[in-house]
Amino acid sequence: MASKLLKIAPLEAQNQIELSLRQAFELLEPQLRPPFPLTIPTPEEYSQLNRAILYGVLCEPHFAKIQIKYLHAIVTDGYCFFVNLLTTIVDELYYKLVKSARIQLISLVSVMIYVSAVGIDGLLVSLLRQIVGGDFSDGNLWLCFELVSLFLSKWDWLVEEEPQVLRNGLYTYLRVLSDHCRFPGDSKLEALRRIEIEFCIKVLREQFHLCLRIGRDLIRLLQDLVHVPEFQAVWKDLVLNPGEFRTQGFEDISQLYRQRTSSRYFLLRITPEMESQLRFLLTHVKLGSQKRHQAWFLRKFLSGSERETLIIDIVRFICCGHHPSNDIIQSDVIPRWAVIGWLLKSCRKSYVEANVKLALFYDWLFFDERIDNIMNVEPAMLLMVNSIPKYVAMTHTLLEFLLLLVDNFDSERKDIIVKGVTSSFGMLARKGVVGSIHVLTSCDALSPPLKEWLGRFLKAGVSKEPQQVHLPCTSVPSFNLPSSTTLETQTVIAGELTESKCAPNDGVGTKAFDSSVPISVEPVTSYSSLVVNCERVEDAIENLVHRFVETARRSNTIDIQILEKILLSFANLDGHKVTGAFALSPQSLSSKIAKELELNGHKLFSPLESIPNISNCDDVVHSATALIIRTFIFSQHERLLEMLLSWSRHGFPVGKCLLSYVLRLAYEAHMAGNVMLPDNSMKANDLGMPFLFLHMDEYFSFLNGGRKDSPEADLSTAKVDHQLVANLVDGAFSAYRCFLMYSRNSLDKAADVTPARLLFSDLGSCSKWEKQILKFSFCSIFYYLSDLSTGEEDIIKLLVTLLDQADIVLMQFEIGLKKYSIFGENTETIFYLIKNSLNWGLLEQHKVWGLIRSELAVSKVQVEKLILEIFCSGILDPNSASIAVEGLLMLCSCRMPTPELVGAIMLLPNTAFQDFSAAVLAPWAVSNSSVLFDSLANFLEKLGNEKGDLFTSTGIRINHSAISWLLSYFNTLGMKDNDILSKLSVSILDMKSMLQL
Repeated sequence: MASKLLKIAPLEAQNQIELSLRQAFELLEPQLRPPFPLTIPTPEEYSQLNRAILYGVLCEPHFAKIQIKYLHAIVTDGYCFFVNLLTTIVDELYYKLVKSARIQLISLVSVMIYVSAVGIDGLLVSLLRQIVGGDFSDGNLWLCFELVSLFLSKWDWLVEEEPQVLRNGLYTYLRVLSDHCRFPGDSKLEALRRIEIEFCIKVLREQFHLCLRIGRDLIRLLQDLVHVPEFQAVWKDLVLNPGEFRTQGFEDISQLYRQRTSSRYFLLRITPEMESQLRFLLTHVKLGSQKRHQAWFLRKFLSGSERETLIIDIVRFICCGHHPSNDIIQSDVIPRWAVIGWLLKSCRKSYVEANVKLALFYDWLFFDERIDNIMNVEPAMLLMVNSIPKYVAMTHTLLEFLLLLVDNFDSERKDIIVKGVTSSFGMLARKGVVGSIHVLTSCDALSPPLKEWLGRFLKAGVSKEPQQVHLPCTSVPSFNLPSSTTLETQTVIAGELTESKCAPNDGVGTKAFDSSVPISVEPVTSYSSLVVNCERVEDAIENLVHRFVETARRSNTIDIQILEKILLSFANLDGHKVTGAFALSPQSLSSKIAKELELNGHKLFSPLESIPNISNCDDVVHSATALIIRTFIFSQHERLLEMLLSWSRHGFPVGKCLLSYVLRLAYEAHMAGNVMLPDNSMKANDLGMPFLFLHMDEYFSFLNGGRKDSPEADLSTAKVDHQLVANLVDGAFSAYRCFLMYSRNSLDKAADVTPARLLFSDLGSCSKWEKQILKFSFCSIFYYLSDLSTGEEDIIKLLVTLLDQADIVLMQFEIGLKKYSIFGENTETIFYLIKNSLNWGLLEQHKVWGLIRSELAVSKVQVEKLILEIFCSGILDPNSASIAVEGLLMLCSCRMPTPELVGAIMLLPNTAFQDFSAAVLAPWAVSNSSVLFDSLANFLEKLGNEKGDLFTSTGIRINHSAISWLLSYFNTLGMKDNDILSKLSVSILDMKSMLQL
């Protein structure tokens, strides 16, 4: 039987998605015609009805309006299931759909936008992915036109509700515009070009703050359109007049250079089918067996005359969107660099080849070890190096292109580009992706002028690198003065860390580190003076280790100063040429230190059961554990990190001790306030802050080459430098985050070993601390480590379990002042947290709802979506959910009755807690009556729809208690039916009929 939905070849197997939709339609077709049944469907019936309605709308356009009305009547999940069905069809079947079904699909998308369906953002992104670059077929151009028209017609909704979709749309249309503008005389493209340009310019001019979130690839796309007059003006303002964009904080185009583009944008420009085939090629096809797979890929996706431009997007995806695991890297699967080399060879047009090379090297130009991933720059380096034996022309042309880019990409900001490319070369060599840069500079096959050019560039770039030691990342302000910009930046960094899924191996080397976390591999130059008298640095380290062991065994004491010299000299090893076989690895050195400490009765990394009193704090503050942690915090060096990871793998609670140290430092810094030591006789211990003052002393000593007599280190009479203290605390939390990120790859490979899980485990060691300090610790975690703690169920449950009600109330004050966030702004995360909290104890539920109310009352979370999802999910059992419902009731009472929130309350199902809607409306009628009834009128007007009166059609279910309360309220005021009609645009009889009693 011929399919009404799909274009299917004669011998093609029946599609299972279509089969499930068609079977549901054939089974329920009688119910899709008026009069509609009044019964409430079971969950299974509801799913089948959604499938049947979707099939009917797509295949029977003449009945579409009736079936969509029926969908509005039965919906109980905010259209979530229906939208998921649509997204599945788009992802898997779009280009098989018959023409009429595609037209109906776009109409359905418009309807889903109108009702603000749950998941509509994902559906729009899926449609954007179906726009194929370089495809000038009628179907593809039609989809381009329909989507951009939809975005312009729904502009206000997109700006207010789904700004991320606007960013995705801008990225997509900037990219396809470069194809469409290559044929200025084609009349078929004229109207499409105009509307695409209108949309892109509108986003750039009116919502530039959203565009900034795209990152550096926004500049790459705009450069490809610089010949278009409308974009010439944009480009001129970007370079010369950034103030024209009226975006606070944007002062120069270099700010975009420094912001990495998220991998989700690169997925926008390849279809789901193309993504699947590329991932299969890069994870399953063996090197040497790839030719037939490559030939099939070329025929399938790159056979059109203009499809070649897709290679640009594919290379960008391979570099930044596909990071293979360690197992894949070490196997004989075809590597990324080989696939990119094949794609480069497939380019027939010179401008396409140039853009592919730019896509390959783009992250090199602005590489920053603190935010960029080495996996993004690895393919280009390996392609150059591995091409030398047989394809030296490839190496030559790539290297020449890179050096030309450095000189010509942005001459005004060449220093940024020089630093980025130099950092890329340095990181790739240090991480073991290649043994040395000499493989290029000493290659006989390369032309002498090119090698000389590369040598001059590397020498000049290295000479410009700063040699002084700086305190680690200091982007977070002091604890008492949170910055909304900083919090937003932290959120972005967290989402990108979670989404990048970096491989634990950065290339072909053996180091298992996630390079997206900033970790220093530069020598610790402060202590270079400790070893200059020795013939070799490694000899000095071995001598120090020997002295450490002999001292410990001879006197049964630990010489902390020798241990300090060992650690810093070992970190400084990278700054000197190591000759011969150096026996001390981070693992062996950590083992020696632990063994000697244990033999002398010193327990390494013993977690604090409580914050010690002033009288007995010296053993902790001056311990070997504290010294090791301090040294790592100050340097954040790779070798010291490897030592910590080695101890952790051998069962030492390194994470717990590191967190205890950081939290204690933060607590004493918080207590410091505006302390001024009044006289020389008062010691730091007298202030109750020995930990902080010793940390500051050691920091100044670290900066001054180990000298304890530096003037900065004398804190006995100085006023506390609060900016320095804030920076020190921030550096400590940065070091702990770094340890967690690398521990995820170094410890257990189980799926649940995430940085957030490790943080939760470490927090358990603080459970016996005093309540005041414990409360401050949780506040610090949510402020400084928001990317790892916000919305984490285990951490939040631990919080409400350990803290008493008084501390919870104090946290509510701070949350209300937006000092930090506990739950975040992800509605799904909050929903699942609430769902799981129904199984907690009653006291814990009371506490968590106090926090939820305080945060949601001042956050941007769409409470209406959250309430609808909770009530429609069926999780509200009267016996276990009373506290949650009480919390929702109190939350609604402190929110304004907006049209969206009032609409959600009016549409709540008539299941458990039937009077909830009336209980919400009643206080609004007292405190915000005018806003309430304006919102009600707005809600009812939307329900009516411009195409007909939905109130008179059977099936729309407005909440019983809401309607009953409204009628009672108006009767109490002595209003007649006509008055109600004039106020709410719906007759009293029609409203009563909705009760369906």
